[in-house]
Amino acid sequence: MTTTLATEEPRTRVRRPVRRTAVVLLLALAALVLAGVASIMFGSKTLAPDQVWAAVTGHADAYTTTVVQSRYPRTALGVVVGLGLAVAGVLMQAVTRNPLAEPGLLGVNTGAAASVVAATAFAGVSGQTQTLLWALPGALLAGLFVYVIGALGSGLSPVRLVLGGAVLTAVLSAFIQAVTLSRPQVFDSYRYWVVGALGGHDWNAVGTVLPLAAAGFALALLLGRSLNAVALGEDSATALGARPERVKAIALLTATVLSAAATAAAGPIAFVGLAVPHLARTLLGADLRRQVVLSALLGPTLLLTADVIGRLVVRPQELMVGVVTAFAGAPALLIAVRRMRATS
Repeated sequence: MTTTLATEEPRTRVRRPVRRTAVVLLLALAALVLAGVASIMFGSKTLAPDQVWAAVTGHADAYTTTVVQSRYPRTALGVVVGLGLAVAGVLMQAVTRNPLAEPGLLGVNTGAAASVVAATAFAGVSGQTQTLLWALPGALLAGLFVYVIGALGSGLSPVRLVLGGAVLTAVLSAFIQAVTLSRPQVFDSYRYWVVGALGGHDWNAVGTVLPLAAAGFALALLLGRSLNAVALGEDSATALGARPERVKAIALLTATVLSAAATAAAGPIAFVGLAVPHLARTLLGADLRRQVVLSALLGPTLLLTADVIGRLVVRPQELMVGVVTAFAGAPALLIAVRRMRATS
């Protein structure tokens, strides 16, 4: 009898985290589905659920069908951008061991903005598709530059990484201000992109960034076990068969690709990459594999919800999603700082 009880107790302990993870992920998936439905229902014209269903099944009138179909790309882009920012935030916080790290730490936002400004001012680029195609390489180059700075010397250093991002952001911000102040027409085009928005994009924008986001998400999942080992310390990670420097390098490059794709598509959107990893860590603990999966659900949910709120609060006008996430993210940042103080 004693042996039986002793073997049943560990099994029960294992089942509880598995059940909790399954319940949390199912609830997060349900929340994402609801946010997606709300994104299709609400806008300058609100549609009832039966109208949306009729449009999906091909039984609605032409006007309702057009409205619903016009919201599909926006919703899909919100899912891709939210996933990219949230998963990039998980990787950034894991590599730097800084709970306040987010994709902007790599200079990706400023790199994309500088590329857009340069393309608009010197190449006459206009339109959201062309802007996306120019913002993407600028964001990637900025992230790679900061990574190289952080990797100089004896391995990858979180301190050098942060300093490199700060230096690059300062230099590129000065360039952006110089160009936009001297060329008002550039500022008129740039100011709409820099706030961060999901509207105005078509399926081409989704198709451009979706492969990068999918590849980055898959790689983040594969890195989860190795990052868990690295979190135990470099000596322990090496003993477990991981290569800490290599794992960190791949994780940072993955975070760069994810955040670059998201920023190029929708502009700089703050706090998603900061707040979502904290929430995922609170719900499912320190296992990075679970954090990545949960963040991939919570990030789009948060972004789509913010986008819906932005469409409703000033209707028939629209408040850009970057503004809404900034308002919502400020309290999240304060809560994170207070938690850090309480645990220190």
